[in-house]
Amino acid sequence: MKYYPTIGIECHVQLNTKTKLFSEVDNDARNKEPNSCVSPVDYALPGMLPRLNGEAIKLAIRAGRAMNCEINASSRFDRKHYFYPDSPKGYQITQFYHPIIGEGYVELPSGAKVRIEHAHLEGDAGKLTHFDTYSLVDLNRVDTPLIEIVTMPDIHSAKDAHDYCKALWRLMCYAGVTNGDLYNGNMRFDVNTSLAPEGSTELGTRTEVKNLNSFRSVERAVEYEIKRQSKLLDAGEKVIQETRGWNDATGETTGQRSKEEAKDYRYMPEPDIPPINLSKEFIDTESAKLPMMPKDYQEKFKGVIADDILEILLDYAPLMQKLAEVKNVKRVSNWFASVLLAEEKSAEYLNDLPTAMQLDDLAEMVEKNELSSTGAKDVFLKFFDPQMGKRDAKTIAKEMNLLQENDLGALEAIVDAVLANPATAQAQADYKAGQEKVLGFLVGQVMKESKGKANPGAVSEILKKKLSK
Repeated sequence: MKYYPTIGIECHVQLNTKTKLFSEVDNDARNKEPNSCVSPVDYALPGMLPRLNGEAIKLAIRAGRAMNCEINASSRFDRKHYFYPDSPKGYQITQFYHPIIGEGYVELPSGAKVRIEHAHLEGDAGKLTHFDTYSLVDLNRVDTPLIEIVTMPDIHSAKDAHDYCKALWRLMCYAGVTNGDLYNGNMRFDVNTSLAPEGSTELGTRTEVKNLNSFRSVERAVEYEIKRQSKLLDAGEKVIQETRGWNDATGETTGQRSKEEAKDYRYMPEPDIPPINLSKEFIDTESAKLPMMPKDYQEKFKGVIADDILEILLDYAPLMQKLAEVKNVKRVSNWFASVLLAEEKSAEYLNDLPTAMQLDDLAEMVEKNELSSTGAKDVFLKFFDPQMGKRDAKTIAKEMNLLQENDLGALEAIVDAVLANPATAQAQADYKAGQEKVLGFLVGQVMKESKGKANPGAVSEILKKKLSK
């Protein structure tokens, strides 16, 4: 029997506020000692009350607008009760009944739209690290601000699941609401997959694979679940509704626990945080802060940057913002794609990009034949060198002795010296006999004699004239 897969995805996006959602504690715990970014509020000590971070509200509005969502003027927090060692309160402060972000959609590269059911604000739990005979608790992550984005069941293939997650990641990064560091869990995906016989009007029993942190893992997990559930159904067995974990090394999911329903969490209104009431003016002001998004750049650079290069560069929001400032976009974008991103430390370099003037000046030097294409790449990389990066392109090129020789008199003297060398006599004869491909050899000899500083185009023209006599 053939089955039709249906996939829904919940994504937790960590907002890049300076402090946590309910306390004045550093929100960035990367490379910090365990349990060092905490306060009595995070520990849930008696009498400690949460204080809502207003910046998280602003970022939630911007995130909602990036997904074409409605922003609810009135929202409120609720308590979601469950107990884990990494959740000292014994409940999570979240938004269940009245979330801040309403319906919207995310468009895939194919043009299909995945509807967003809603997105809500909530505080994260801590982190458990398990060993053979004991576990350790790190509360640094407790109440870091998250928005949980919930889709409608509009995805029906592993590829579309991959594409949705990547499109969502780009939207959140361009909107500036998250650092987007997947490795450190700034965005985590929970994927619900179910199968039903083709033509059926009812959805099958779903399983949820938790905490995926790469687009490839999402795609592989969906592929595995489709195969696993198909085998169960073909054998006449039932799919169990459960939460499953993903093992990236084996490419398999494993059962963890039965899937809870909303009633199991005993939701109740959060008594310590008053409802959030936003004016239209406030929502409009924050919405207007949304910068250019991936689709805007695609339209802006259509026909200017090759589609395959643009697809690569779109993964880097700061880089696209820089390209919007330069004049010679085509040449500069090629440098970023083929030179910078090939560097091992390219991610670090993106934190301090050259100015638009530096990039345009470098492109102009190539246009004027003051630099070879190879020399231009060397200068381009020097822009990211802390020792030289703030200098203009011409200064760097001079210091690296890369400026091309364009003085025709000087070039002609070098050409004459090469042609007078007996080692080039056969090549000259071959060229005069009609073997034009040997011209490249002669140009190379001139470049060697000039230590790479000669303009190869000018050299080629000089050689043609002298060899035609």
